[in-house]
Amino acid sequence: MPEKENYILDYTQLAGQRQYTQLIREYLAGAHETPPLALVHSFGCQQNAADGERIKGILGEMGYGFTESPEEADLIFYNTCAVRENAEKRVLGTVGAMKHYKRQKPGLIIAMSGCMTQQQSVADKIKKSYPHVDIVLGADAWARLPESLYGALCQGRRSIKSPGEEPDTILENLPARRTGWPKAWVTVMYGCNNFCSYCIVPYVRGRERSRRPEDILREVEGLVAEGYRDITLLGQNVNSYAGGIRFPELLRRINDLPGDFRIRFMTSHPKDCTRELLDAMAGCKKVSKHLHLPVQSGSDRILAEMNRRYTVDHYRELIAYARERMPDLSLTSDIIVGFPGETRGDFEQTLDLVQKTGYTALYTFLYSRRSGTRAEGLPDPVPGEEKSRWFQELLEVQGRIGAEYMERQVGKTFRVLVEGPGRGEGKLTSRNDQNVIVEFPGDPSLAGQFAEVEIVSARNWALEGRLVPEENR
Repeated sequence: MPEKENYILDYTQLAGQRQYTQLIREYLAGAHETPPLALVHSFGCQQNAADGERIKGILGEMGYGFTESPEEADLIFYNTCAVRENAEKRVLGTVGAMKHYKRQKPGLIIAMSGCMTQQQSVADKIKKSYPHVDIVLGADAWARLPESLYGALCQGRRSIKSPGEEPDTILENLPARRTGWPKAWVTVMYGCNNFCSYCIVPYVRGRERSRRPEDILREVEGLVAEGYRDITLLGQNVNSYAGGIRFPELLRRINDLPGDFRIRFMTSHPKDCTRELLDAMAGCKKVSKHLHLPVQSGSDRILAEMNRRYTVDHYRELIAYARERMPDLSLTSDIIVGFPGETRGDFEQTLDLVQKTGYTALYTFLYSRRSGTRAEGLPDPVPGEEKSRWFQELLEVQGRIGAEYMERQVGKTFRVLVEGPGRGEGKLTSRNDQNVIVEFPGDPSLAGQFAEVEIVSARNWALEGRLVPEENR
């Protein structure tokens, strides 16, 4: 295999794409009195949200402004998700409705990219059944966007890229139009090697590729200098990062950068969550004391069927050590209900794990069959109605646990990062180190700053507090 450096490209040095960018900018300036508008919508996970910011950055360099209204848009770009079948159907329904706007504005460009379009069956379906779609790119094919857009705008040429046409490269120095200030996403690795039997991600995102630590550090330094205060490191399996150093060391190096900011990361896989990582979390002042560690099931039998490669006992041991090192740790997780072959007994083991672990919050999903995964062909005798009852039972159990956790925070004082206006007049919304939402009355000028807030009451999804005067801190 070639050295890792051979997989890394500098976007600013791709002369052909830079030339297309300039040609499009000149074309748009001549064709429009005011900058044309692009609507970019990303479905799915945080990685997709980060990808959408890169897409906006490239479009901005070409001369586009941005809108949230399809009626105003000259270009509509959907960055798609394939994790769940319902998400895929929703995207296709949305894209199908876009032909109405195309009839009203024949010059409208409609483009798609992301995990969903990385599937050959989907690319073929769009090519055949959605003729109003002008551009289809793969999940990581941003380098070809200027060329593809030039063909659509200036040559009337449709561009449907087949999955696999693009190499598994890492593009550095991509422009980004970030929209989440004072929070920012920083991707540290791409792809996944795990092949969980229910998951399509390794097939659409490719094998794991890690960015160089020096590039990551440079990006974080730049963000902190711009005033970003909450940096989330992203990867499909972030703690398997292998960019020449291990992920705990990467955390330590980012923690050592100057500035007052907070570090988060997701998503972690329990098989790669080590004591070294938990020690790094405990020892790094800037690393948030919040761990998102998806367990998926509390049954060893189901975990084996899922190809998760850990046991419930191993998971419990990790949690016990994490809480020993970080008593104030907030723990969240993902759980799939109704995996093929799951019995009531398996589900009750999941309930037992949830009750004994005491999660701050859970992200729960009914199993969604995905074409092309190993689980697709597994027998599934349990009726959907029964699975839905289990799902509701899990929600009720976690609802009680979450409410109890929130009530225990009343009377405590937290250092929070103010994100902006909250719900209700005069309210601000913020998050504490444990990634819990805290709302309190305050001046909007506090946005982007850290503040001390005393918790006075709790709701199911947020804490209510009051600002601690500076003289009382």
